[in-house]
Amino acid sequence: MKTNSLKRQSSYTSNLASQIVDASKSIHSLSLELTPQFKFIDKVRTEEVVAYKAWFAQSGLPPFEVKFEKNVKLPDFLALVTFEELQACEVGYNVYFKALSVKEVK
Repeated sequence: MKTNSLKRQSSYTSNLASQIVDASKSIHSLSLELTPQFKFIDKVRTEEVVAYKAWFAQSGLPPFEVKFEKNVKLPDFLALVTFEELQACEVGYNVYFKALSVKEVK
């Protein structure tokens, strides 16, 4: 996600995530499956998976990707979800999100 209006952060914080993602609005799952993130050594990709990513959407925001360190079970397409410990980090003008897990809201 691109941004140009936030104070620069150098590490993941839940405070930054709460400034961007509105807790009062619903979040929808967009991904049908997780995308693995591979480890790189000397700019060469290895086969070691270090994280998994999935896409989500909220009204008023562009779709955003969230990284999970463990392989999580994704809810169905467009399901309403919540995150466990959602955090964000700003690098340059990009914002990156990570969470421990995602859970479908019933």
